[in-house]
Amino acid sequence: MTAGIHSERRAHTTRSTTATIVLDQPWVSALIAYGFVARVLTGPKLSPLALLVTRVITPRLPVRAKLVAGPPKRFAQGIGAVLALTAAVLALGFGQHLVAYLVLGAVIVAATLESVFAFCVGCAIFAALRRIGWIPEAVCAECDDIWSRVPAGG
Repeated sequence: MTAGIHSERRAHTTRSTTATIVLDQPWVSALIAYGFVARVLTGPKLSPLALLVTRVITPRLPVRAKLVAGPPKRFAQGIGAVLALTAAVLALGFGQHLVAYLVLGAVIVAATLESVFAFCVGCAIFAALRRIGWIPEAVCAECDDIWSRVPAGG
């Protein structure tokens, strides 16, 4: 995993979510929701955005490798999925575009914080829940030792 993957993916999430609101295209919220759900369930395998970023954009960026533990990222993607699905249902199911766009605003804020400042809101929530014992230590043993994931010689 490289530093650019997450920031570029978040930058694209920010752009697509902002475009949904500015251009008043609520159907795009369903595509955004699909991307989050796909990443939660399978990682980047079924998410067109994740595939584009990991296979096309990031290899062309001059960035250093940054290892990130999987569970906090998956947790953060889960929060994004809940928010995006909520927005899609509000907009497409109930015609509540303004409320849906307010929910998408939270996605924009979180994605911007990660792409600009490398601060993952969902990861911070995960860490806080882990500290108070709501997430057992065993769930994220790799969080304490991400270097154990580095292949020999790499």
